[in-house]
Order: sequence, then C-alpha cells, then structure tokens
Amino acid sequence: MAFQPFPNELGKRVYDEICGVCWGEWLKFQQQLINHYGLNLRDPKAKEFLIRNMEQFLFKPGQVGA
Repeated sequence: MAFQPFPNELGKRVYDEICGVCWGEWLKFQQQLINHYGLNLRDPKAKEFLIRNMEQFLFKPGQVGA
C-alpha cells in the first residue's frame, strides 16, 4: 500500500500487512455494505460495523498477510 489508511494501530497493521490490491477489494466490498445496509457514516455504530467487517475481510484467521 502507498499510505497508512488510518492514523492508529489498525491503520498501521493494514499498511504493514495488506497489499494495495486487497485494500481495493475491501473498498469495493465496503461500498456494497454501505449501500446494502444504508449506513450513515456519521453514526458511530455504522463505523464500528464497518471496522469489524474490515478486520474480518482483511485478517481472516488462517490467511497469510500480503
């Protein structure tokens, strides 16, 4: 990846372990979740939902990071 997506530990982990292609796949899936569930990104619960889904999508148990 060309940049750290968040200024926190999760952002650093994503930057260190995830390739740009995988990040792009997550962004597409994230948009599907936002549209399907009609998420309001100003709602903290919606952000928590996306973070949980991002962690599951990118860091599935048993998968090797890029």
